[in-house]
Amino acid sequence: MYSRSWRRGTRRSWTRVLAVLLGLGALTVPSPAGAADPYVDQLAEAASTPAMPWSDCEDGFSCTWAQVPLDYHHPQGEQIELAVIKLPATDPGRRIGTLFVNFGGPGPSGVDRLRERARWPWLFSDELRARFDLVSWDPRSVSRSAPTSCFPSADEQEAYFATFPGTPAGPGDEPEFFARSADIAARCGASAGPILAHASTANTARDLELLRRAVGDAALTYHGISYGTQVGAVYANMFPGRVRAMALDGSLDFAGNVHGHGADLPLDTRQGVADAIAETFDAFLRDCSAAGPDCAFSAGDPKLKWIALAERARLAPIVVDGTPWTYGQIVAAAGSLARPDTYAELAILLQQLFDAGTSLLPAVTHDAVFAKEHPGNRIEAFYSIQCTDSAVPTDPAVYSRVGAVEDLRVPYFGRTAVFNATPCAFWPARDADRYTGPWNRDTAAPILVLNSRYDPATPLRGAVAGAAQLANARVVVVEGAGHSSMYVPSTCAEHVKRDYLFTGQLPPADLRCGIDRSPFR
Repeated sequence: MYSRSWRRGTRRSWTRVLAVLLGLGALTVPSPAGAADPYVDQLAEAASTPAMPWSDCEDGFSCTWAQVPLDYHHPQGEQIELAVIKLPATDPGRRIGTLFVNFGGPGPSGVDRLRERARWPWLFSDELRARFDLVSWDPRSVSRSAPTSCFPSADEQEAYFATFPGTPAGPGDEPEFFARSADIAARCGASAGPILAHASTANTARDLELLRRAVGDAALTYHGISYGTQVGAVYANMFPGRVRAMALDGSLDFAGNVHGHGADLPLDTRQGVADAIAETFDAFLRDCSAAGPDCAFSAGDPKLKWIALAERARLAPIVVDGTPWTYGQIVAAAGSLARPDTYAELAILLQQLFDAGTSLLPAVTHDAVFAKEHPGNRIEAFYSIQCTDSAVPTDPAVYSRVGAVEDLRVPYFGRTAVFNATPCAFWPARDADRYTGPWNRDTAAPILVLNSRYDPATPLRGAVAGAAQLANARVVVVEGAGHSSMYVPSTCAEHVKRDYLFTGQLPPADLRCGIDRSPFR
């Protein structure tokens, strides 16, 4: 947790900041004025700009707290505090301004992720860090920032999620999954308090506008990754004249995320996530085969080996080193394809499972999503935000019916996308301020969209659809597998993003970027 000692320190001189900004006349920097749509969200306009006195918080970072309204309809009413972190530009004399970064989720801490990833060269190069202060924050309801809290202690939270049932492998598993999904929704409704009714992405966009004002930038420079692209798209349409440059990386279908274009389908099903996982897994198998001995699963035909492995696991758990792996666990592992740097390990696991024997005893196992480390409140925050933003079916029978269809349509991975956000069917709170459009207000600068060809979380077709919903956006495809440039190293993509953030000018149409290396070499 952050110490309240962050409040100590000298308030930065906004006069100096403005002087630096005004000294950038030689740069091609888009103006927030001009042809942009004049629309401005008036709820944020009525709120006070927070004071943000920065204090050192180790390893070159500065930290602070920002007070923002819990309810923007009452801007001078109850305030909440957002935890904010900054890595200052390394070349202050050439500094352009602040690059706000939202790393996605929703749920993980932006503060922690900036600490971990600010110096990843394929994500934030030395040249980029020289020209911008990098700033991230824990959005409302996340981690340190008015967190959605559904348990009395961390121990109880850990015990609860350790026993959460896995994605239903068939109809017989669904009743327990629905019951537990309703239970986590009820627990949050009883314990989380008023943040549940004010956790929408629209309110996060308002918070971002206040943070922009607080750092003194005349317009927003932004890098949104995964769910962070939804934050960017909402901001761009609530404050279109205040966009200086906006890179959306691993991008969503924005309207589809909110209401599904009218289709009564579960959230990830209507986003095409099952198809994206299947396509990415096929790319993984092709790359594995091409890598030969460098990929542990390459001998023979990897596709046929996978089918044999999965079908054997349907009959009985497969035991590796004394640990039983169920069909659901194996499918969840195979679908965990966001990070190419884990593909070699996945290949080793699949080969071990292929070589191993089955167990005659039923296994008591749980879903890989919940078995992972879950620092802070990332699971609760995910539902707090996503269930507020997105209209979803509320009848469990819909999930059962779609699950059966998707299991046939997209073998192995179809059901994963159906049940991922099931607690939203029972969620006890709504935010009346959730943003539902329009999505095409004319921004002061065009928007850059980056997306992998094979992205298991944000399908390329969804990124293309989202870009088409915006008034002026261009898609650059990264020809590789994995989720966003955060996890798919591409020097080309970093150069494209960096040049765009420096100038606000889009790259040439139909540009494609390669990846730096195979995940198996």
